[in-house]
Amino acid sequence: MTSVRKVWTSGWAQAGIAVLAFVVAATLLWWRGPDWGSVLDAFGLVIWSWIILAFALNVVSTLFRALSWRLTVGQALPPEHQPRLDHVLSSFGVGLLANAIVPGRLGELARVATLRRHLPDAPPGTSATLVGTVFAHRLFDLVPAAILVVWVLLTAEVPHWAVVSITIAAAVGFALFTVAWLGAKRHDRPVVREGMGSMRELVIMGRQGLSVLKAPVPLAGAIFLQCLGWLMQLLAVYVAMQAFGMDAPLPAAGLVLVLMNIATIVPLWPGNIGLVQAAVALPLRNYGVAYPVGFAYGIVLQAIEIACGVMLGLIAIAREGISVAMLRRMEDDEESSENAVDGVREIIGELDQDSEAAREGAAVSR
Repeated sequence: MTSVRKVWTSGWAQAGIAVLAFVVAATLLWWRGPDWGSVLDAFGLVIWSWIILAFALNVVSTLFRALSWRLTVGQALPPEHQPRLDHVLSSFGVGLLANAIVPGRLGELARVATLRRHLPDAPPGTSATLVGTVFAHRLFDLVPAAILVVWVLLTAEVPHWAVVSITIAAAVGFALFTVAWLGAKRHDRPVVREGMGSMRELVIMGRQGLSVLKAPVPLAGAIFLQCLGWLMQLLAVYVAMQAFGMDAPLPAAGLVLVLMNIATIVPLWPGNIGLVQAAVALPLRNYGVAYPVGFAYGIVLQAIEIACGVMLGLIAIAREGISVAMLRRMEDDEESSENAVDGVREIIGELDQDSEAAREGAAVSR
C-alpha cells in the first residue's frame, strides 16, 4: 500500500495523469465541441477596450478579497503580532500565482507561508492559525454566492440542469459554513497547553483562525469586502459581454458567474478548460447568443481571470524575492508533508533559501 501511495503521489505520476486527462478533454472538445471557425470569427468582432475594463474590474475585485483576508487575519492574531497591509497584499498575490501555475490548491499554503515569514516573533501555532484564516476567508464567499444564487434564480432564465447544480452547491456551502461557525474559537481564550498532542494543537489553532466568525463587527466587515469583490467580478462578466456585443441583461451575467464557479469547484484537468466554456455558452443560448460566440466569450473570461492572477502574482514575487521555479518546488514540499502546518514550515524554509540566493546573486552582480 505504501509503495502504491508513493507512486500515486509522485510528481511524474500526477503529471502523467494530468496530461492524459488534458489530452482526453482536448480530444472530446475538438470532436464534440463548437464550430471552431465560428469561434475564431467571434474573436474578430471583440471590442478590446471593454476587455481592458473587465480586467481592471477583476483587479479591483482581487483587492477587496485581499482586504477581507487582512481583516480575518487581524482577528485571529494577537494585537502585538499584526501583519502589515503590504505584507498581506503581497502574500495574497503569491497565492494567486501559485494557484495559476501549479496544479491543485497550493496557493493557499503559499500565501500562508509567505505571510508567516513576515511574523518571525509570532508564537508557536501561528501557521495553523493562518491556515484557519484561509479556510474562514473561503467560507465568506458563501454569503455573496448565496445572494447571487437567489437573485439569479429569481431573475435569470436558468436551465433545469443548472438549477440542480446550483442547489447542490448551495447546500454543501451552507453545511460548511454552519460547521465552521460552531467550531470557531476566539483568540482571547487559552489555546495551547503543555503536553497537548500535535494533532489536537493543530485542530485548536485552526479553530482560532476561524475566530472572526465569533466577532460580529469584523465578521460583517470581512463579508462586506467579499461582497464587494463579487460585485466587481459580476460587473467584469457583464462588461465582457459588451465586448462581444451581447444583448443580454445583468441577470445573465450573474448566471454565467455562478456556473463558472461551479464548473471550477473540482479540478478535473488543468483549468477545466472546455468545461468552463461549455458552462458559460449553454445557458446563454436562452438569451439568443450563438453557442460558438458564447464559447469564445468563456475563453476570454477565463483568460482575464488567469491574467489577473499572474500579473498580480508576478508583482508580489518580485517584491518578496521569490522565483517562479520556487513556486513549482513548493508542490513537492506539499506532497511530502503529513499536514498543512508541516507543509507551511517546509515552504517557509524553501522561500528563505530562495530569497537568500537571490540576494547573494544580486551582490555578486554588483
